[in-house]
Amino acid sequence: MEVILKEHVEHLGERGDVVRVAPGYARNYLLPRKLALAVTAGNKKQIEHEKKVAAARQAEERAVAQALATRFAQTEITLTRRAGENQQLFGSVTSADIAEALAAQGFEVDRRKIQLPDAIKAVGEYAVPVKLHRDVTAQVKVHVAAEGGADAPAAGA
Repeated sequence: MEVILKEHVEHLGERGDVVRVAPGYARNYLLPRKLALAVTAGNKKQIEHEKKVAAARQAEERAVAQALATRFAQTEITLTRRAGENQQLFGSVTSADIAEALAAQGFEVDRRKIQLPDAIKAVGEYAVPVKLHRDVTAQVKVHVAAEGGADAPAAGA
């Protein structure tokens, strides 16, 4: 069965693509969730119009994301955490911590858009990617500093 996708569907296609799928997949998943339309002349015209509107909106969103990416490139965040010997942190710095620090500087970013592969567990300087748009990823400098003195645990020995 051929359908026209109304939205991007992972591993299937982009909005406006005409794809061939199993009838059950279309009938039970794509059509009830309004992710696709049956292929007709009227639906093709409607999707073409929606594609043009979406392309204009996408270009505007991308331009906004590019402008935000340049602001992110100039942004530096400093987080202080307790650290032991060898500059290892007691705990870690997560994407939620980075999102909170960005919010304090006036950037509203969802923590899920911060692409931190693993939590930061050592003192240092890190470049953390933030996905602002499907095509735009910005880098934010994150400085993780030791709180207090690094000699604190060794003083009791």
